[in-house]
Amino acid sequence: MLSIYYGDMPEAIYDTATYFKNVYKPSWITSPLSVEMIKDVDKSKVLGANVIDSPYLGMITPLELSGGVKTLILIDKDRSHIFNASTCGDNCAKWILKMAENRKVVINLRHLMDFGKGPFNIMVLNSGKKVHNSLELLDEAAYLV
Repeated sequence: MLSIYYGDMPEAIYDTATYFKNVYKPSWITSPLSVEMIKDVDKSKVLGANVIDSPYLGMITPLELSGGVKTLILIDKDRSHIFNASTCGDNCAKWILKMAENRKVVINLRHLMDFGKGPFNIMVLNSGKKVHNSLELLDEAAYLV
């Protein structure tokens, strides 16, 4: 299940790019989920642990991936921290929900992310209320950001 805390959360990691730079492991990049996320969000192809083919930037290292993909990879691979997912665009929302299908995922947000029209289960930690669609989420979270 996905749990979201809206607003200031002192224990959350906000500078995900710097954190990623200092902790990521090359094996994270070639995991099947990372390869899928990089292809979908950044439209890039993983050629190896240290080389990614970007249609916009050419050959890049994992450090040049978008902030959204870096945050998604951190959410997947570093389960001991909470990350601010406001570095993610709405194109990352489906991946956050996917990761939360089989495990508990906690993120921090400073904006209203669009999780789509389909049904979902999200716990808003600020209020303890569980929501099941975008309208319920908007009603619950709009005053928190």
